[in-house]
Parts: sequence; C-alpha cells; structure tokens
Amino acid sequence: MDDFIPRLSERRLVELMKAFRVVIVNGPRQAGKTTLMEIYRDHHGGDFVSLDDPVQLTAALSDPRSLIDEAGRPLLIDEVQRAGDPLVLSIKRASDRDRSRGQFILSGSAQFLTVPKLSESLAGRAAFLDLWPFSMAERTSGPSDFCDLLFTDPASLRRTGPSPWTRADYLDLICVGSYPEVISMSGRERWEWFESYLRAVISRDVREFAHIQHGESIPRLLSLLAARAGSTAEVSDLARSTELTRDTVRNYLAYLNGVFLTASVPTWSANLSTRAAKTAKSFLTDSGLAAFVLQVNQEALRRPGNNALGGLVETFAFTELIKLRSTTPEPFKIYYFRDRNGREIDFVLERFDGRVAGIQVKATASPTAKDAAHLRWLGDSLGERFVSGAVLHLGDQSVSLGGGIQLLPLSALWGHTRG
Repeated sequence: MDDFIPRLSERRLVELMKAFRVVIVNGPRQAGKTTLMEIYRDHHGGDFVSLDDPVQLTAALSDPRSLIDEAGRPLLIDEVQRAGDPLVLSIKRASDRDRSRGQFILSGSAQFLTVPKLSESLAGRAAFLDLWPFSMAERTSGPSDFCDLLFTDPASLRRTGPSPWTRADYLDLICVGSYPEVISMSGRERWEWFESYLRAVISRDVREFAHIQHGESIPRLLSLLAARAGSTAEVSDLARSTELTRDTVRNYLAYLNGVFLTASVPTWSANLSTRAAKTAKSFLTDSGLAAFVLQVNQEALRRPGNNALGGLVETFAFTELIKLRSTTPEPFKIYYFRDRNGREIDFVLERFDGRVAGIQVKATASPTAKDAAHLRWLGDSLGERFVSGAVLHLGDQSVSLGGGIQLLPLSALWGHTRG
C-alpha cells in the first residue's frame, strides 16, 4: 500500500521474541496492534487468532487448553483479555512445558495482564511492548532518537536554520491526533470517529473488566482531565465536578488508565519515598481525542487567549514522549516536578543510572530565557546528574542558553523532519 506507514515497534517486537517466551503488545484500541501482529506473522510465520471473532472467542472460553495445544508456533492472539484468566493460565502451562523463546504474542486493549495475579502467572516468561498510535517520527519518516540525544548529545537537537514547522502546523497536528484511521479524515469525519470510538471503548472495553454504574459520566471526566492537563488529578475536585463519590472517581481513573485512554505521570524527587507520596498528573493519550472532548478545533486554538491551548500542547508533547520511550534502546521513566516554592518542571526524564534531563513545554512561539529558569535551578541542584534541559515551543528557532539548556521547536521531537 502506498500509504502504509512502517512502525518503529516492528524491530522491537522481533528483538523481544528472540529473548522471551511470551511478548504482550499493549495499547489502546485502533492503535495498530492487529496490523503489527499480522506483519510479524507474514514475515515469521505462525498461527493468528483474533478474539474479536465470535467463533474463536467461543473456542478460547470453552476449551482454552486445546486452543493453545493444537495451534502452531508462534501463536499470535489478538485481544487476549476477552478470554480472561483461563486462557492466560493455559499459555503459562504451555510455555512452562516448552521453554523455547518466541512462542506467543498476545495483544490487548486493556491492561488486565498487569494485575498482580496474572502478572505473577507470566513473571519471567513475558515482556511487554506498548504500541501507541503513530508517532510523528513514524508519520514523517524522521529520527526517533530525541530522548537518547537529550542524554548523550543534546546540542545535536538544535537546527541551524528555522524549523519548517509553523505554529499553525502544530495546532493542526494537535487537533488531528495520531490514530491511524483519523489522520486522513476531515474535521467532521474525525469528530464522528472520536464519538463512536469513545462509545465503543466505554461500552465494551471498560465494561469487560469493570462494573460501571455511571458510564455517562466518563466523557465528562475525560473532558475535565483534558482541561487540567499539566495539573494534578485531585480526586476530591473531580468528584465535585462530576457529582460522583471520591471512590467512584478513583476507580474510574484506574479504568481509564486500564484501557489506555489516559496515562499518569508521577511526581519526581531525589527521595524515592517522597516521590511515591504525591499526586500524579493525568493526560489523555491522544491530543486529538483531548481536543474532541474539550470541543475545540484548530480555528478556536488560533484565537488569542484560548484556555485549552496550553494543556493540549503539553498533552501532545507527552504523547510523543511515551511513544519514543516504547522503542528507545535505553529505558527511562517520565516524571514531573513541583515544589512548595512554585518551581515546576513539566517532564523529568530519568534513566536507570540516575542521570536526569528536564523538559518544559510552552504554548508560545516566542520563548525567553525566563522559561528555562526552573530547568536551570534543577541543573544547579543536581550537579553532574543533570545532563540537559529543553524548552519545547511553537516557534521555529533553536537557541542555546548555556549549561546544557536550550530552546527547541516542538519539531525537535521528530528531528524537524517535514516528511
């Protein structure tokens, strides 16, 4: 197909299948998991089972052991969560009888495999691969090494001339989002797609593993989270705004994370116990979906003073970071920082060796050195642990501020490639 976009996760999936008995491909519905598995089967062989097929689902529910034992290897099972614990336990037994690598690929649109009982069942046997909607690196065929370069060669992220991406371009990207089916749609078609998508995820995926009494409140909860992107998700505040109990809101937030509609960013501190004690920030995992629930489009965002712009720009940057993280060779975690003195850093990236990079996101085309003040404070506080800082903005100029800190157009996330 002329419009086929290769996925960065293809190579990572092959690598994991060489190292583990089971690979679990997690991600939101319509992110491309089925296509990724079909490509793997076409290149490497194997049997493919989709539990969206009623006949195959019936077989998986009725006699999971026979389904597993009689299928060829590798066995690729799509939407595995639909068959629940018995199927996963049958996979565990099969992988224990035959300990060879690359036996199973399981995909799911819900994180039920991360609950303690099932994760213990597959512990030591399975690796997880997150597949999100298209990254900009994939869409433009640009580099996907922004996060690596932030730690190893931050100066190379600067472009000698202006970025070819404009503020208007960024607003278009934000409102379209990155789901494969959406990127070629018109505004009206896109909004209708998001409406039906949300309805399907709430009525099907969430209800498959959760008892929902107030499903009509979930879109409202999503719009509140989208409007407060970059702020902490205070349960009591959300409960008042949705007229739900705090326990219900807390459960619904977990459900939204569970079906990949949202993701949480924990707070960062050099003290691990302090880090775990504070409230996380929540983001929708697609900026187009966030714009939809906020009922804003490109024209609205172009008007001066639109209150939704800052949160949507930060949401867009966050979604690009989690996509890059899923395929980067050197793992890192994403945090945010905020202290009692008003210092705040949007994203703190920390590698396992303790090195730290900071990112600020500004919805302006004219950033200044003042926008990097908190990054400079972080660098002074951490000393050699701090490797670089970047202020991502909607302008077209790259500027070094010294001390490893620089102002970068948002397009630095995909090497400024126009595609």
